[in-house]
Amino acid sequence: MRLPSLVSFIGFVLLMAGTWCPLLRPFHLFNMDVYDLNRPYGMVILLISVVGILGVILTRVQLVRLTGWISLVLVFALFVAAYLKVHTSFSFLPFKSIAGFLTSQIKFKWGWYLLFVGPILALAGSMVKTSKYSR
Repeated sequence: MRLPSLVSFIGFVLLMAGTWCPLLRPFHLFNMDVYDLNRPYGMVILLISVVGILGVILTRVQLVRLTGWISLVLVFALFVAAYLKVHTSFSFLPFKSIAGFLTSQIKFKWGWYLLFVGPILALAGSMVKTSKYSR
């Protein structure tokens, strides 16, 4: 396996592992992963990472590049949705200070790093040009 393929493979494995890592921690009570946020969306991200891994194994660079871009867009859309949900969850409260305090009690966790680094590594591995004579 050539080095760019290995980088893409590691990126898709990180994306897959990132779906089970903690993303949000509301009120310091429990951690939420992608499946707690939106189970069907998490299954789509998992399916895209599996298709990307198959693309790496079958040496289909166009498939790896396509799944890398799709996974990056999906993770970015999930981040925007989570950010908007956190910052509008308590907008029904009439007192801005209480709503701000409750919003500050929902923390973003380290799983977002894996979810963003995975597709970026997959894209970086698929963008490397190699000679047709090198193996």
